[in-house]
Amino acid sequence: METPALHPRRSVLALALATPLIVAPAGQALAQPPSAQWVSTPYTYTMQKPYNLPLSARYKYEGGVHTMWVYDYDQPHTQGSPTDPRTEMRFNQEYSSGQRAWEGEIYVPAGVSGPTVVQILRGNRPDGTRATDVMLNVANINGGTLRKDSNQVIATGIYNKWFRIRVEHTAVAGGRGTVKTYYNGALKLTHPDEGPATRYFKNGVYHHGSGRAEARFRNITYWSQ
Repeated sequence: METPALHPRRSVLALALATPLIVAPAGQALAQPPSAQWVSTPYTYTMQKPYNLPLSARYKYEGGVHTMWVYDYDQPHTQGSPTDPRTEMRFNQEYSSGQRAWEGEIYVPAGVSGPTVVQILRGNRPDGTRATDVMLNVANINGGTLRKDSNQVIATGIYNKWFRIRVEHTAVAGGRGTVKTYYNGALKLTHPDEGPATRYFKNGVYHHGSGRAEARFRNITYWSQ
């Protein structure tokens, strides 16, 4: 299980924003990887949140659960940024080749619509190429729908229950790799990535919709092989 190095005092947590939050290896993973070659790997992350608010205003960690929320009127994570509001865990592990996977359980309250809850962001990429390899978005239809982008359905009826997501990425230096998305252990989608880049995983709420967006996360594991 993950053990974030978070100080119990919220004031100390807020001061730690400039420093990556260190997470120990997930010694008891939620599920066995599909191949024995996958290895649970230590990871660190940095919290991103509206730049004008303390972290505690949009994030809490209790009982092994990360809860993140944001409103459509919130500021971006850096002043002057044209991006949408967010509260996210930004993984510091960057890669341009090899195999990586993000896995965790997610809970989305009923009525939430618009946020991206998991993504692979292409931080260093050729001009004119897409900023992400995958974005898993929540829409308020059919009891809560999880989709890649706005059209490829991963699952419906996701509201008010824990479900497990695993996103595997085989990245190819100088070429195009493959992304696979699993829902509760079942492979739901396979698609090519967007080509050469240096990228990293994120999870949380990156809000493209209206009102309040919230998602909760537990048993997060970072895999490599």
